Amino acid sequence: MGCARKNLDDARGAARAMRDKNGELVDLDDSCGGGEPIIDAHHHFWDLDRNYHPWLCDEPPVAGRHGDYRAIRHSYLPDDYRRDWHGLRIVGSVYVEAEWNPLDPLGETAWVESVAETRGLPTVIVAQAWLARPDANTILAAQAQHPRVRGVREKPAAASHTGWVIPGAPGSMSDPAWQDGYARLETYGFSFDLQAPFWHLHEARALAERYPSIPLILDHAGLPGVRTAEGLSAWREGLRALAGAPNAAVKISGLGEPHLPPWSVSVHRDVVLETIDVFGVDRCMFGSNYPVDRLYAPFHTIMSGFLEITRRFSASERRMMFRDNAIRWYRIAPESLVEDRGAG
Repeated sequence: MGCARKNLDDARGAARAMRDKNGELVDLDDSCGGGEPIIDAHHHFWDLDRNYHPWLCDEPPVAGRHGDYRAIRHSYLPDDYRRDWHGLRIVGSVYVEAEWNPLDPLGETAWVESVAETRGLPTVIVAQAWLARPDANTILAAQAQHPRVRGVREKPAAASHTGWVIPGAPGSMSDPAWQDGYARLETYGFSFDLQAPFWHLHEARALAERYPSIPLILDHAGLPGVRTAEGLSAWREGLRALAGAPNAAVKISGLGEPHLPPWSVSVHRDVVLETIDVFGVDRCMFGSNYPVDRLYAPFHTIMSGFLEITRRFSASERRMMFRDNAIRWYRIAPESLVEDRGAG
């Protein structure tokens, strides 16, 4: 049924509120996103007229897990973002590095800071760094000078199949040189955003345990793209392994993939609910992954879908997952949040 409030009959339409399982009063319109305060915990901007993102700019197009990227090979800036979420109550956002020119990780941060200063978003930044490089500490120290930077993301080297993982492979989470760079995150109070397939999550657990003071935030629910019974079983096992580390959290985002059916509540409900079941409501966040996930659905379909899937949770639990957990894990000052319902 989602947020199609106009399709409700008169009797249900008159029932403007209900009590959740804890007895809290919940406005039904809020459960559809009209009033629910949301921090989008994972999104990107890019200006392809000014800046170089190899995966978006190079010819021939770079091959990746999303297949054909041509539909999103155009600039995407805060005004575009606000138009996409018009009507939802987005009060803050987490910009995640967008594979900007790897030779210039600081250039991306300076550009995003300038966008935030002039356009009001993003609220905080997850910056780029290459942890196995000799200049990793220099880059991290420079990133720490930017007031909105809360952590970094790098996609560690990963095997393309569950049976091909090589412990200690160069650039992987178990590579000693890479871990030397990772250990430096603690010096700057940084978190780490991890994007890795689920068959690497046992490595991630070992990493989280070795560095318990570094928050590790798993992107895109551990990439549960293999939706066979065997694939989902292995994904659950990986999630449970990582969730055993108290310094680990997860972002439910980026669930679309080319081989899956069109984005819908029914397609992704089980994955969302199982992720919450494994990590708990205090360690889950939601992100649009826009504009990448424009390849799969409009912004409203995705975020309202997440809201619909989580309707069974209490108002306080939903507030944690859609706002408060992002404040805590990304150290967002509540006074920096905005009241902005998007452009008309």
